[in-house]
Amino acid sequence: MTTNTQHLRIPGPAGDIALTVQGATDAPAVFMTHSILSSSMMWDEQAALLAAHGFRTIRADTRGHGNSQSGKAPYTMGDLVADTVAALDALKIERAHYIGLSLGGMSGLGLGIAHANRLLSLCICDARADAPPAVAAPWDERIAIALKEGCAALAQPTIERWFGKAFLDANPAVADRFRDTASKTSVDGFIGSARAIQGMDYVAQLSGISTRTTLIVGANDGPLPQAMKDIQALIPGAALEVIPGSGHLPNIDNPQAFNAAMLRHFA
Repeated sequence: MTTNTQHLRIPGPAGDIALTVQGATDAPAVFMTHSILSSSMMWDEQAALLAAHGFRTIRADTRGHGNSQSGKAPYTMGDLVADTVAALDALKIERAHYIGLSLGGMSGLGLGIAHANRLLSLCICDARADAPPAVAAPWDERIAIALKEGCAALAQPTIERWFGKAFLDANPAVADRFRDTASKTSVDGFIGSARAIQGMDYVAQLSGISTRTTLIVGANDGPLPQAMKDIQALIPGAALEVIPGSGHLPNIDNPQAFNAAMLRHFA
């Protein structure tokens, strides 16, 4: 199925936000956000699939990532939530389904807490709801590297954490694409988003999320499968899907299983 694709820029409080929109304007909207050091390109396959299933997909580049402007760091998670609301307002979308992974999943939790009236459903992938010291501390070292050497110095270690070296060796085109995207992330965009992660603590508010929620996580994504089980226990009625053999980006390293779980959410 061929769908119309638009590339838009909307005014945001920290600079213009870049959006990629696919599908019919009168179709149910799905708003999609990505991980730190990535961009909306990570949702290419899923956006096309959803458009083919009768949805209108809106993929946002987070501040300082992809084609979005950065503004001055730091940001809060509330700032990133506000960017999503501003994008929905600009497109005159009253309510949308929301899919977010990692950083995008974290801001999605904030959206569910503060803006349930704008949501049809939530699909939160490979994300946490808080940043205890053991989680927050590594970001200080990464921020120091970005300040000294730029985000290119973070690119290879980041994609190795996400995918593992064996997957990258077997899929060089994927490796090149994600390494290049990470390298081109602005330093302010990275630092701002990293500080937002460090300052996040939504745990006490999760029980207030009333939107229908599905959680998806890669089985091999370190401590995140347990973290998402903990989130599931706090969000009323939340479903949890664990993608076997997958790391931090299961939509990329096991798209068949991820896409099936995603479509079950919409079914």
